[in-house]
Amino acid sequence: MNMLKPHLLIVATMAIVLLSCNKTTKSVQGKLLIQDEKEYFLQDSIVVQTADGAEVALLIVRNKQVKTPAPTILHHTIYTRDNDYERALKAASHGYVGVVSYTRGKAWSSSEIVPYEFEGGDINTVIEWITQQHWSNGEVGMQGGSYTGFTQWAATKKLHPALKTIIPAASSSPGIGEPSENGVYMSFLYSWFPYVTNNKKLDTENYNDHGRWNKLKLEYYQNGIAYNKLDSIDGAPNPFFKKQLQHPTYDKYWQSMMPYKEDFKNIDIPVLTTTGYYDGGQIGALHYLKEHYKYFENPEHYLVIGPFGHLGSQYIPEKTISNYSIDSVAQISITDLSFQWFDYIFKSKPKPDLLKDKINFQVMGANKWRHVQELSKMSSDTLRFYLNNTLSNVPFRSKYGTGNNGNPFHYALSKNRPLQTGYIEQSVDFKDRTLSGENNYYNPIIVNDSLPLSNGFSFITKPFDNDMEFNGSYSGSLKLMINKKDMDCSIVLYEQTPEGKYFKLTQQFIGRASMAKNREKRQLLSPNKLEEFPFNNVRVTSKKMNKGSRLVLVLNVNKHPHEQVNYGTGKDVSKETIKDANEPLIVKWFNNSYVDIPVYKE
Repeated sequence: MNMLKPHLLIVATMAIVLLSCNKTTKSVQGKLLIQDEKEYFLQDSIVVQTADGAEVALLIVRNKQVKTPAPTILHHTIYTRDNDYERALKAASHGYVGVVSYTRGKAWSSSEIVPYEFEGGDINTVIEWITQQHWSNGEVGMQGGSYTGFTQWAATKKLHPALKTIIPAASSSPGIGEPSENGVYMSFLYSWFPYVTNNKKLDTENYNDHGRWNKLKLEYYQNGIAYNKLDSIDGAPNPFFKKQLQHPTYDKYWQSMMPYKEDFKNIDIPVLTTTGYYDGGQIGALHYLKEHYKYFENPEHYLVIGPFGHLGSQYIPEKTISNYSIDSVAQISITDLSFQWFDYIFKSKPKPDLLKDKINFQVMGANKWRHVQELSKMSSDTLRFYLNNTLSNVPFRSKYGTGNNGNPFHYALSKNRPLQTGYIEQSVDFKDRTLSGENNYYNPIIVNDSLPLSNGFSFITKPFDNDMEFNGSYSGSLKLMINKKDMDCSIVLYEQTPEGKYFKLTQQFIGRASMAKNREKRQLLSPNKLEEFPFNNVRVTSKKMNKGSRLVLVLNVNKHPHEQVNYGTGKDVSKETIKDANEPLIVKWFNNSYVDIPVYKE
């Protein structure tokens, strides 16, 4: 199955049969590879059987020059590609045994493909098998990102004694970061399931049919069809998507897949987490870190975070992300850092230079890294701003939507709480499916000439008198009154530079009002009653803000094709249709709503 690049040469093949105590394997074809004048053994087509009879496929690359048992670096993934041996080869080139194993049913496994649900137990079976091999010294480390970041955490739910460290990057977190985020289901995962389950490898052609997926989202939105009928619109079954829709709260289905609360007490191994300010997986990556710090006293858990996207958090960050050129000190190699970490753990080498403390973050615009002991130490002060219902004297420029109820100025984001209670009223007609009627937060651009407002509201501070750093995760509370039982909203935070540019500080917050206080239990709002909508599960960022800069907060109700439409009836949102729209949603955003901004001042 392996397509070898020109710098790798197959010089011999030989039949190898591997035995394991009470696990079964199949006959394997071994290949001798040469890279940089060094020889490596590649063994693929290995199958390990789990306790419930499923098959897990794996491949191995060993360095021929390593004559004694060595630690193993394991990469467990659902993404089956022809060049996967290169991951194992990278580990072998550093003096380790490299192993790539796959989700049950993938590669040459004959089992049914099942994402997420069995990864923890299956990985422990693979680790146990590894420890029984003659080339293993009984120590295993894991690495990888996105789904493969999740599989590492899944393996720690019942920690195998041979697993000595993990390096999860941009980690997926089922039930926390996807398919929903703060209760709001996102549609990007719909096309992902057939991508990874349609065949033993990846259904890339189908996945890249963007016309199909965009048409599906638009048809769902424009016709107001129930979200759980997406597969009927698409004309193809999507059983895993539908199964996950049956669990809109963070219930036992999700909790069984990865460490939950007290499980983190037992994770006593060193961890290196990497993620980015513009990484969609940051919510998951930091969920694991926060829970680890909460339940395990002073864990050896390090974080590296900077202006990276999803792939940059796993490999080598892009020098330009969107239209922002990252600082030179941020141009690191996550791959190199990972093997420096493995050498630190397994070979008693020095700790990587970048890891000067537990939390290591790059300050955008300052061309420097900072290092602190915990997330809360990133900032030295908190600035509270209120979402005032009075207009500022600062005009805004917007390409998308009118916003601010047609007013040409931002509302004020003020330090002082208004003396008199007031509110801004917003009306959202869920029957209106025109493009101009969308309420969409999404903006992929970091440095903007105008503000993407899309029928929402913008609030602006006065200019800052001094330089300061925005370091950490903002949070706050929306005080509101609605005429329905639920709603979804979004918040995006920008720095307006002295030059008038709008710099997006991190990915947006999205959340569901009924899930804001407890992700495990939906709590509907009482119509026409003052309610609180706290928001705190927000991405971390760090940016130097120069004197004269302002903060701009954009607030909106969600209504667009790319996520569930929450009509506010209080029923299962996935079953709601445009027939549930009835009268428009009326939101009163009260002026004692606030946002807390973490800052660092010299």
